[in-house]
Amino acid sequence: MQLHPTRAGAHLAIAATVVVAVGVLAGEAAIVGWGSAILVAVAVARAATLVSVARIRAAGFEMLWSGTQRTARTHRGSVVELTAEVRNRDTLAARYVKLRALASPNLEVTILPERGEVVAGGRLKVTVRVTCPRVGQHGVHGLALEVHGAPGMFEVPLTFANPFGVEVLPRALGLYLTMPRGGRSKALAPSGRAGNVRGDGDELRELRDHVPGDPFRRIAWKASARRGKLVVREMEREERDIVWVVLDASTELWSGPPGKSPLDGMLDHAAAIATRHLGRGDRVGLCVVASTLRAWLPPEVGPGQAQKIAWALLSATATHDAARSDLDELDVAVRVIEHLRPLDANGLGDVRRNDLDKLAERAEAMRPRAPFRVKRPVARSPREQTLRRYLASFGVDSPAKTEGERRETARELAAALGRLGKEKPRPSLVHVLAQGPEGEWEGPLKDAITTLRRRGARLSWVLPSFDAAIEVPRVASPDPDGAGDAVERFAMALGDAAPSAAMAVRVRAGLALELQERELSRLGVRLARLRAPVRPDLPAPLPEGQVGGVARGDSGDPS
Repeated sequence: MQLHPTRAGAHLAIAATVVVAVGVLAGEAAIVGWGSAILVAVAVARAATLVSVARIRAAGFEMLWSGTQRTARTHRGSVVELTAEVRNRDTLAARYVKLRALASPNLEVTILPERGEVVAGGRLKVTVRVTCPRVGQHGVHGLALEVHGAPGMFEVPLTFANPFGVEVLPRALGLYLTMPRGGRSKALAPSGRAGNVRGDGDELRELRDHVPGDPFRRIAWKASARRGKLVVREMEREERDIVWVVLDASTELWSGPPGKSPLDGMLDHAAAIATRHLGRGDRVGLCVVASTLRAWLPPEVGPGQAQKIAWALLSATATHDAARSDLDELDVAVRVIEHLRPLDANGLGDVRRNDLDKLAERAEAMRPRAPFRVKRPVARSPREQTLRRYLASFGVDSPAKTEGERRETARELAAALGRLGKEKPRPSLVHVLAQGPEGEWEGPLKDAITTLRRRGARLSWVLPSFDAAIEVPRVASPDPDGAGDAVERFAMALGDAAPSAAMAVRVRAGLALELQERELSRLGVRLARLRAPVRPDLPAPLPEGQVGGVARGDSGDPS
């Protein structure tokens, strides 16, 4: 058990040490005795704190989540409100001075109240507000509080290991999957208007002159006799669009604060496109590319396809695979140890630090307690695969690889568009959300685009936006009429390094996007823009109930 002195305890110990030193230098035994007595009192306070906190833990100091579910599903930009209950089964009150959440860095968590007292044999309800700026499966691993001992001179950090999962969907898909449809039958009534095209159908489109190659069964014999020449019936059939959404999920697109990276905006835009066409009754398919083909969903209709698209966007853009993560096996093992120690009954005391095989075995045994069920990430060995799966199952963050995969993604994007050019049924509309062509892969990409257009597909391209990810520090303007831009340029000219570097990166990214726009326009591709960032919604409380966990020793923030 770790103890930390409070501010008053630290000041008292320092003062006592100074008094002892002064007494020794002055040769005064009374002064030395007085300072020593204070130090003894501090040691007694420390021992009393250990005893009182150990008693509280032994009596059953625990935290319970309100709600029978271990996961909450929401959409990006929303605020989920969780309720936790801290219970004290001891006969003495427990006072805490700080309560914090152990959660993924991709979540913004605030707790009320931050400080308070749990009465003897009572319980205290705390509100945990979770803001969800980034799509993915993220974990709230538990709560940690600083408990004051009886004298109030020392505090002990206690961790409640109680995993809770927050599954964050793109905004449009999250709203689409939760809205009622089709009345009591829960069936989806097709909406929107279908287009009429030539082909086999029941409705007559027109009578036209016979041309070589027309089947004889379409000849209108009576009309041909009246006109003195062969005419055929041209029928029409109702057909809805075959829509494909192609998404670039390169690791460099995760750069930036959570919720402001280029891929955050592209995920929301891809979800908006998919839900719009699914709502019209169109068949929608999804392709996610990076250094490899991450996901390929054939076009289908309805809410079932929306569920598949939502899961594909969550899993295909994740960064737990070894090729997409900035963590090697040892880094992954360290995170597993930090997260697993408070959950394990023995605190991993029987697992040697370098015994990764036993650690992987213990992590796999603990995985049924995880809030998420995920596939095995791609890794270099089965042991590393098990450790990475543990992180993904509990929603522990794995940072994206710092090295970009632009070159490999361009190759996969060209191959995916080429495959769409041969796909059946033919795509009628292809939405590409990716970085534009440049360098040696411009040729294959151009060939794929030409093939799609030749087959009658309309192509729409959305380029990523880096403006929100690259924050330029602003300089306050003394001019009330607003001369901020001029002052900022002046500060940059004086050598203010932070704004200059950020502005240089933003200008460079803007020029690259401008060149890509010109190239795509030359290829005849229609360009579209990303939507504005989302705003937080109202809290979404969870149902009543309880899911519990007990307090363990302090383990720090596992993410």
